[in-house]
Amino acid sequence: MSTQNKAVVYVRLKEGVLDPQGVTIHKSLQQMGYDDFVSVRSGKFFELEIKADAADMDKKIEEVSSKLLSNPVIENYTVEK
Repeated sequence: MSTQNKAVVYVRLKEGVLDPQGVTIHKSLQQMGYDDFVSVRSGKFFELEIKADAADMDKKIEEVSSKLLSNPVIENYTVEK
């Protein structure tokens, strides 16, 4: 029996990969007087609703996360259910 479940996939750039958006935000924070921020790294997240058997759900989420939602060369992802 399949049930509807939710998962959140967080995608972040790997350590050492240049993050121009994070750099721009950090510079803007400094210009606004927020000098306490040492660095900023950007990322994205996806909220997924899936209708699948519990056995298939994890496999399908892992597949779409690695094949579609992230670029495994420069990004890591984590899944939260």
